[in-house]
Amino acid sequence: MPSAAIVGSGLIGRSWAIVFANAGWNVALHDAVPGVTDPARALILAGLEELAQHGLVSDAQAALSRIRVAASLADALEGASFVQENVPETLEAKRAIFPELDRLADKNAILASSTSAIVASLFTEDLQGRHRCLVAHPVNPPHLVPIVELVGAPWTSPDTISRAKEVYESIGQVPIVVLKEIEGFILNRLQGALLAEAFRLVGEGYVSPQDLDKTIKDGLGLRWSFIGPFETIELNAPGGIPDYCARYTGFYKRLQSGPATPQVYEPGNVDRILKQWTAPATPERIAARTRWRDARLAALKAHKRAQPGE
Repeated sequence: MPSAAIVGSGLIGRSWAIVFANAGWNVALHDAVPGVTDPARALILAGLEELAQHGLVSDAQAALSRIRVAASLADALEGASFVQENVPETLEAKRAIFPELDRLADKNAILASSTSAIVASLFTEDLQGRHRCLVAHPVNPPHLVPIVELVGAPWTSPDTISRAKEVYESIGQVPIVVLKEIEGFILNRLQGALLAEAFRLVGEGYVSPQDLDKTIKDGLGLRWSFIGPFETIELNAPGGIPDYCARYTGFYKRLQSGPATPQVYEPGNVDRILKQWTAPATPERIAARTRWRDARLAALKAHKRAQPGE
């Protein structure tokens, strides 16, 4: 049975533990912050049980039994063929942990970072084992949203990318390969473009934030949950993508001639949006809505899994 080390037991780390354990891997969970791993198993069990309610986990207790809390980083890495790092999203944190991972992990183990935006070349260049390091950026939470962006540094070996892709596919994730480094990778750059336009449209008074959200969840999001933007436009014109471009790119060129600027995130514009977003930002409400979101994602994941393949 293969073994994975999950370094960092926050939200993303716990979610990765669910993914690997549910796929039959032994999982060692470690966190450098004292006490953080203490409640982790209970939270992981809750996640497993929710998946089980939707038929996505056959035996929650059996999966939990494959997860242990490691006493030290060396203990967590002992025997691991795959390392998923989830330390805080700062370059300093990545530069501190990766030399330790490279020193302590088995020389054939893959070292993958869950970073959301930091390219691997910024924290792996001086490592002896830099060829086996890469970014494997998930979406929060990875046990409910399967996409994983695989982004190598210039010195990451093709074999590392290939092996990592095989591992993620084997545990039920959907890996994509980012062909060269770019800050923010693919998903966050797409999300950032949409967010900037959303902030502009609401901030400049074209639409309320509530109605903008409806536009995505009851409009674009319905199609995007099973086909992407390229297939969407292919199906929106009788002649496919070339026909769509011939019909509509003049319109889109006019829109892109004045894209949203970084100023949409300045306090004045944010304040205008928040005045309309009346829901209280209390920890209790955010936690409750997060639980609701995760339940809906589990139901959607189960629905998509039950549908015929392409």
